Amino acid sequence: MSEFLLVFWRDYQTREIQPSPEQLKAYRKLWADWLRSLAANDKLSRPARRISAQGKVIGSHVTNGPYTEVMQSVKGLLFLKAANYNEAVEMAGSCPILQLGGRVEIRQGL
Repeated sequence: MSEFLLVFWRDYQTREIQPSPEQLKAYRKLWADWLRSLAANDKLSRPARRISAQGKVIGSHVTNGPYTEVMQSVKGLLFLKAANYNEAVEMAGSCPILQLGGRVEIRQGL
């Protein structure tokens, strides 16, 4: 079993595509159900974590980030246990963020 990092990306700035309060409530339930399912199948290698919308970007100097001109930003991280990339992709394929136009980046730990 290997560990995979899932990075959740979504556009949180464009007003027109943001969910209504009712949609957000239903969306949060989808997340809770999805995470419970992963936990019940012993696929979480670490607890799920949300992250702040603010941060710092380090290059030749330190700036506030993430960059505002980038419409999609990272909203959370999750570490899964999976046999291979195919299994990790299958689990990530049912992630609720995909229903809101987001994406999931998958990286295998080495």
